[in-house]
Amino acid sequence: MKIGLRILLGYFLIVGLAAWFLLNVFVQEVKPGARSTLEAAMVDTAQLLAQVVADDVKGGATEPALLEKIGAASRNTDYRITITDAHGIVRFDSAGKAVGKDYSKWNDVYLTLRGKYGARMSSDSPREYGGLAMYVAAPVRDGANIIGALTVSKPISSVQGLIERSQRKILKWGVVLLGLSLLIGVAITWRMASTVNKLMVFVEEVQAGRKAVMPKLGSSEISTLGHALEAMRAKLEGKDYVETLMHTLTHELKSPIAAIQATAELLEEDMPPEQRRQFLSTIQAQNARQRDLIDKLLALVRVEKQQRIDDAAPINVAGLLQDVAGDFQARLAAHSLQIEVDALSQLQLLGDRLLLRQALGNLLDNAISFAPRGSRIGLSARDNGDVLEIVVADNGPGVPDYAVERVFERFYSLPRPDAPKSTGLGLPFVREVVTLHGGTAQVVNASGGGCRAIARLPKKS
Repeated sequence: MKIGLRILLGYFLIVGLAAWFLLNVFVQEVKPGARSTLEAAMVDTAQLLAQVVADDVKGGATEPALLEKIGAASRNTDYRITITDAHGIVRFDSAGKAVGKDYSKWNDVYLTLRGKYGARMSSDSPREYGGLAMYVAAPVRDGANIIGALTVSKPISSVQGLIERSQRKILKWGVVLLGLSLLIGVAITWRMASTVNKLMVFVEEVQAGRKAVMPKLGSSEISTLGHALEAMRAKLEGKDYVETLMHTLTHELKSPIAAIQATAELLEEDMPPEQRRQFLSTIQAQNARQRDLIDKLLALVRVEKQQRIDDAAPINVAGLLQDVAGDFQARLAAHSLQIEVDALSQLQLLGDRLLLRQALGNLLDNAISFAPRGSRIGLSARDNGDVLEIVVADNGPGVPDYAVERVFERFYSLPRPDAPKSTGLGLPFVREVVTLHGGTAQVVNASGGGCRAIARLPKKS
């Protein structure tokens, strides 16, 4: 299971359980809360009415007189008001149903006549009074003596609608809040998973040995981990790279050093001036080869260690190709070669002009080395959607089949018709520069003969 899904499920589980618990508590508290509010209001009403009718009950007022006295409290309301004497016998009932009945055993009357708080929740006549009702009594006093109990009752059904509406509203907004929490959780999870996925892609690229730029991971702990991985990668790669570089450089320098040493030993002997000049020329050529090898290797090292283009700028492709062609006019003339530059003036790409000029120069240098004297070399650029294809074409012998897959290997070089063996670092440099720009490099044999070196570069790197 992916980490993003794990985080989302964990978050949803926590939020869901918390929401269920809170909603359950709130919904369950609505009913007792509403009843408590109703009871408080009924207590106030009962106490007020008990004071109002105290004198009338003391004077033995009849039911019609009491009805007139407290009729305003029960008229147009669903309150039911009963008054009992000191023995619990009902003397007044606003509903006219219980006059003369003995209520002394009911909890509200029983406790109130004994000076305690009296209340109950029951039903005398479910069909007539809507089922369960709340009864709250207050003492009717004559001075300090309790001469009766006034009970105010109200059907619970009268507040049931309010309770249900409150519960529905709580559930509704609870669901809304749960949905918002889920959306927030999805957003947070997506952000975290996206950051982790970026780091995973970076790690996979490093593991595969490809160029990998540390992605932007914000300022979280994941970013700290990413920078730590990048630093560790740089140290490990640097160590391996130096070891490999030293081995290869030592191997490649053995040949010119041996040639120089052998020639120098021969120069210690007496020989004709012409032969001496020939040997000195050999030493200079081998020395130049070493210098060229070291310069190109250092250039390759710099571009291999570079992970991204820091100062990418718009480049006019036609101007770039003209500059590359101009750099090799002397070599072209020396080999009696002509170059044809073909690129539309509006073609643009984003990148490092100096690196691209060096890379294309290496391709053109190879073409000059293999092209027959008096032939033509093509240097062209073509717009291919989001990718720009730059092609260097010659009419030379092409690349042997066995070498097609190896031409981009470091120090691998094919024999040249009229030139000494190259360093084998030109095409690896080209590949690194093109890869650094987010593109690909390829060398293929043309169907009509010759070779085509192709650099495919994104217009925006």
